[in-house]
Amino acid sequence: MFSKLYDKCLKLASHKSANLYLSIVSFTESSFFPVPPDLMIVPMAIAKNENYLKIFLNATIFSVLGGLFGYLIGFTFVDLGMNVVEFYGYEEKVNNLKLSLSQGSGMYAWLGILFLAGFTPLPFKVFTITSGFMGFNIFTFIITCLIARGLRFFLVSLLSAKFGKNFANFMKKKGPVWSSIIGVVIVIFFLIIYLILK
Repeated sequence: MFSKLYDKCLKLASHKSANLYLSIVSFTESSFFPVPPDLMIVPMAIAKNENYLKIFLNATIFSVLGGLFGYLIGFTFVDLGMNVVEFYGYEEKVNNLKLSLSQGSGMYAWLGILFLAGFTPLPFKVFTITSGFMGFNIFTFIITCLIARGLRFFLVSLLSAKFGKNFANFMKKKGPVWSSIIGVVIVIFFLIIYLILK
């Protein structure tokens, strides 16, 4: 099923309405859809490299809107949200997290986790829905999603436009590993700054 969805998204990237389809994929991926927008961003930015900023903005805006929809699912439709979380195999982790946060610990940790989920290949929809479960501060949620998703999609769009198929091949082979490493480094960097300023 997943391979068919990937193939379908790749075809949509070359469609005349690719921008519309990118908006839809970006929105739904943040709330329930399994295929990441990067799969469309890369070929679109390579084909129309002068439009990489529009492509990045499109993906970012609709991904954050989709994240808000995921938050709403978690906040309002708990059973539906848990079905999505269970589908991705995160039920136990989410329950443990809710327990730790209910005991007054881990809000800053969740901020870092949410950023990593938005920046790395982790299933972002699980974390947007969980943010709703927790009643995580909505403004902090939006800002974190904007930074994480915006930074990720900007880098993918820019590097695709600049390096073309070489970057596409790199993303296929080592993209998830390097995005995870960069994400962790960014979180550690801001954690050090926070500790220094505290």
